[in-house]
Amino acid sequence: MTADRRALRAVRSALIERLGAEMTKSGSAVVMWTASCLVAGGCTAIAGVDKPYHLADGGEACTPDEAPCLQNRPQTCSEAGEWQDEAECPAEAPVCDDGRCTVPRSCATMDAICGPRGDEGCCGSLVVPGGTFDRGDAEPRLATVNDFRLDRFEVTVGRFRAFLSEYPASWPAVGAGAHPKIPDSGWRSAWDANLPVDRAALQASLHCEKPYFSWTDEVGEHELLPAACVSWYVAFAFCAWDGGRLPTVAERRYAAAGGDEQREYPWSGPESAPEPDESYAVYGCGLDGSCEIADLQPGGSRSPRGDGRWGQADLGGNVWEWVLDSFAEDYPLDCEDCAVLTPDTNHMIWGGGWRSEKATLLTSAFQERAPDGHFAGAGLRCARAR
Repeated sequence: MTADRRALRAVRSALIERLGAEMTKSGSAVVMWTASCLVAGGCTAIAGVDKPYHLADGGEACTPDEAPCLQNRPQTCSEAGEWQDEAECPAEAPVCDDGRCTVPRSCATMDAICGPRGDEGCCGSLVVPGGTFDRGDAEPRLATVNDFRLDRFEVTVGRFRAFLSEYPASWPAVGAGAHPKIPDSGWRSAWDANLPVDRAALQASLHCEKPYFSWTDEVGEHELLPAACVSWYVAFAFCAWDGGRLPTVAERRYAAAGGDEQREYPWSGPESAPEPDESYAVYGCGLDGSCEIADLQPGGSRSPRGDGRWGQADLGGNVWEWVLDSFAEDYPLDCEDCAVLTPDTNHMIWGGGWRSEKATLLTSAFQERAPDGHFAGAGLRCARAR
């Protein structure tokens, strides 16, 4: 062994002995990390226990007190100074914030009161495994989506009330609500003019198509009904504020069709397509002119019978749902995580609604709408990162 190496080992031993004494006194994770770093010889610089550390291989530095997120996975800094992923956030707490799994903002003060038995969180978000399906009619048009989460329920009046209570501070920043794999899909400053100017204006806009709107200005019996009368711009802003985004047409249709099962209706099996009736979906009340707001039902009222393949409720019926895409006459023959984003054009709503006929419950059915329009039969559901 050379004299230089013997000297280095002596210095390192002295430092480890000193750090061991510090561990005994403080039990500090930072001190333990520093000691293990010295033993392994994996650090290029140690400037004190309150300083950042750097990996010898040039990787990203971390310190033991850091706890960020990688999409919906908390990350922690190991004793070796390396990032390590924790378990993916669960469906009931699908948002990673400051290194911990939590519920979306719209459910922060809401108890588990949703679902057919009233015992589910209203913000549960279920994983839709990625894959490829055919959204063509006359010819194959294959669309591929990667894994994503889609909320189990449509956004309720109660959840929207939380958004309104913070408005206009809840306006999205430029780039918010973007699809992680679609460039320039986030909020644009040019859209600011399409949002209500203040809280009173937003609240007033929720009273569309009287007497069919679900909103109430005070907390009441409608808290579990789907929020409606929201424009595409407001739907986009809500999902961005809530830590999510609007789903693309491909994602929304893929989830409803059960992916490669190519379901006719969300509740269909791969080889069967039961015709709609009131046990599967909330629809059709207005066909004889007798529609009342009482015909609109709380989210998940037809669950599990009417659920989609991956557990989402009301993918057919209750309220139509805005999607990210602009309206287009045609789609590419093949695409992956794609969307049509054309400025100053109409958008689309999917899934059928409580005042619609049964043909609108087909997983291929949609309607074209002006993005600044307000419709008592149109609401929203948010998508999120896996």
